[in-house]
Amino acid sequence: MKQYDHPLAQDMQLSCLLYALSDPFRLAVVRKLAACQPQPCAPLQDGRPKSSVSHHFAVLRKAGLIRTEVVGVTHMNSLREQELESRFPGLLAAILAAASVEDVPA
Repeated sequence: MKQYDHPLAQDMQLSCLLYALSDPFRLAVVRKLAACQPQPCAPLQDGRPKSSVSHHFAVLRKAGLIRTEVVGVTHMNSLREQELESRFPGLLAAILAAASVEDVPA
């Protein structure tokens, strides 16, 4: 069974979070997870190839934005909202609010 590495909250770096969110697809994944979580990878793919989606999810995990848990053969993804809020208070809410104002596709 595959296990994923997730950084501890105190090891999250602002530059990594901002880099991860600078890609429109990754930002859309975060917005979708903010609306409904946890979610498997398939509904979040948006028609992209699995290899591309795997890369984007790896970037989001490495930054500390999402947690991926393996449940049987399904990879369930959720936002690490509490950890992000404790490390960077208000950041995720501000980013999600700005994305909705700019009409970034969810």
